[in-house]
Formats: sequence, C-alpha cells, structure tokens
Amino acid sequence: MAKARHSRFDCTPGCSVEAAIGLIDGKWKSIILWHLLSGTLRFNEIRRQVENCTPRMLTNQLREMEADGLITRKVYAQVPPKVEYALSDLGRTMEPILRALKDWGDANIGLYGKPLGHDPRDAA
Repeated sequence: MAKARHSRFDCTPGCSVEAAIGLIDGKWKSIILWHLLSGTLRFNEIRRQVENCTPRMLTNQLREMEADGLITRKVYAQVPPKVEYALSDLGRTMEPILRALKDWGDANIGLYGKPLGHDPRDAA
C-alpha cells in the first residue's frame, strides 16, 4: 500500500525540509541512493550491497523512489529478465546531501560504538 505523497505538506516553515526528508524517509532509501551514486546497478547488485534489506522491502523502496522520480528503472525484454536502476536527474541532485550525511556520519560514528570502515567511493 503506497503512502500519500506530497499532499500532506502544509507549507508551514520547515515544509521544504519535511518534503525533502519525505523522499528519503525509508530505512533503506538513502543507502540505496548512495550505492547508485556509483552508477547503474541491477536488482541483485543492489541487494548484495544492502545485505540486511529483504528483497520485498528493497522492491518497495525502489518502487517508491521510482514513483518519486529519484531513480529510473530500465527493463530489458530478454530471458532471464534484466532490470537496471540508475539515479534520475532529480536523484543526482541528492548527491551533495548524501555526501554531507556520510561526512557527518564518518565524523560522529564513534558516538554510536561502530568502527569507522573504509569506503572505496571516498576516492571518487
């Protein structure tokens, strides 16, 4: 069941923040978007990178982001089926936000008792 989109914003101060957060409010959305920064990925490639997300949840999150215009989905007419996901132009505009979240997380992850890992995309 899809949730109501964008009609719930009353445009009080902070409305634009609420709208932006509303687009990436799923548990896995920002993580999926982060992985798509590196380029086009197939469903199973995303699933391997987002290990703890169930296939059903991943499908739901991808569908919501596609409906919101953050990602594109390309289906190839072949057997076995091939589906690719990529950031849309709108989704690409989220890159500075995602990088800022990562930088903040890197700077503060020690507060939550998790070790700082190496991300190969940092060199990009």
